Amino acid sequence: MRRLSPLLASLTVVSSLAAPVAAAPKAPAAGGAGLSRSGSQAALLQLPEALPLAPALKGDRPKSNPKVLPPAATTLPPELRDLVAPASLALPDRPRQVRITQLRPLSLDQVEILAEVNNPDLKAIASQVEQAQSDLRAKIALWYPQLGFNTSSFPTYTAGRQLRSGLTGTGEAIGTTLNSIWRMQAALQASWSLIDPTRTPQIAIARDQFEKAKNQYLIGLRDLRLQASLAYFDLQTADNQVQIGQEGVRASLVSLRDARARFQAGVATKLEVLEAETQLARDQQLLTNALLSGTPGQPGQATARRALAALLDLPQDVTPTAADPARVIGTWLPSLQESIVASFTFREELDQILLDISIANSSANAELGRVQPFLKIVNNFGFGRTYGFEFSPSVVPSITGWNVDNTVGLNLNWTIYDGGSAQANYRGQKQKAQENRFLFAQKRNTIRADVERSFYELDKNNRNILTTSREVISTRESLRLARLRFQAGVTTQREVVDTQRDLTQAEVRYSNAISDYNRALVELRRRTGLDQIATCEPPRLPANKPVVSGATDVPVEPLPLVPACPAARAQLPPAANRR
Repeated sequence: MRRLSPLLASLTVVSSLAAPVAAAPKAPAAGGAGLSRSGSQAALLQLPEALPLAPALKGDRPKSNPKVLPPAATTLPPELRDLVAPASLALPDRPRQVRITQLRPLSLDQVEILAEVNNPDLKAIASQVEQAQSDLRAKIALWYPQLGFNTSSFPTYTAGRQLRSGLTGTGEAIGTTLNSIWRMQAALQASWSLIDPTRTPQIAIARDQFEKAKNQYLIGLRDLRLQASLAYFDLQTADNQVQIGQEGVRASLVSLRDARARFQAGVATKLEVLEAETQLARDQQLLTNALLSGTPGQPGQATARRALAALLDLPQDVTPTAADPARVIGTWLPSLQESIVASFTFREELDQILLDISIANSSANAELGRVQPFLKIVNNFGFGRTYGFEFSPSVVPSITGWNVDNTVGLNLNWTIYDGGSAQANYRGQKQKAQENRFLFAQKRNTIRADVERSFYELDKNNRNILTTSREVISTRESLRLARLRFQAGVTTQREVVDTQRDLTQAEVRYSNAISDYNRALVELRRRTGLDQIATCEPPRLPANKPVVSGATDVPVEPLPLVPACPAARAQLPPAANRR
């Protein structure tokens, strides 16, 4: 797990959490008993210390701080480079392309790295940051002049021939006219907004949107790391459920073998054999659920693997598996009060609401700016060139010339009256800013409630790990004694079946306690913005599986898959099957 030790040192616990109650003032001299009692009551009814306001702590327009959490990985290490995500627009069209050909064991750290590099949601959020930055750059360009070039005739050629007959007013004959003329016209326009009341608010809005996009990236990165950890814990829990189911099936096979042997020896009844067969069927169903679909709230092994593969955007033919066994990953170092204050300090969700308030205020100023005067200076520089000739019976002139003109002026635009639209929009934006202030208070309370809930869940699951571990140990010993009693003939198969069911349930509760503890731990890390987790020292396990005295290793053989219709008919009475 990554750690950010400087963050905890930078926390400042609110002084009101540990502020002592002010002492009552001393009693005055004789004659002031009434004043003394009123002074004591005033001391007891002293108002709580005023809390600082968020704008004073974070600023009216807080900036995103990417240093509050470790940066996301950008490249895969050499051992994971073959798990790079496929192309974004890749789409399989053949069954062999989606057939699983590799089961890849991954650790929790490797899962986090793969999620940060491959996950498409995080890439999309990063693209939104770049879009917001481009929009901000476009709004900043409003401060600069604009320069344009326009050509209406560049060039144009006119050629023609005109034949007319007749006489002019002076008695001269009208003949043929020929012309061949080239013309070029171009204009260069320059404009600069000297006064634009909406320019500064628009830039402020774009800047706040850019900060919101960067905060959203940090939020998405935190959520992605949380989702990766939770998906990995789900896979570990599913693996534990499969292991518990296999152990239950093995135990049921041993019980069924003993029951049949005693029945054949004439010292047991058919009922005990049926009870053993029933327990074996239950354990097989538990194993099937653990392998495939799971239970409500807990996915099966196959489902958990593919859910993790989708989150990591792995190649279509690769399925991840858990390389690390399910165990407690660490302990939470900060206290509850430090965790609450840290959540207020490092959570970007509160900064987002402050930026929403700033955006609403800037939008209100922009609405007022629309009815204020706009002043723009413009300059138009035009030039042209004409070259050619025109032939007629009277004259043969040569048409050649230049023309240059330049125009400079000021454009004033002022909406004097708009029916009150600007004022109404201004009030609406101010009301939206006030709404965001209320949402800030709601979000603050929600963040604290989430931190407290995760903290209490962590404490509860910590205690559950201890109690369920004792339950598993005692139930295992009870099952061993029950089998010995059954083999000695002093008890029935019912006691063995009940004890075995209790052991299975105890092991499930122990596995869930570890998984829930780890979930609460990573949720607390996400909800506080801290990474203060003291990693547990991994247990030192032997290379070979230890041999348990008195235990029998029974292999769990795979059963053939019977289609649903024949499987259902097999349980019907013979008369129903003949119909």
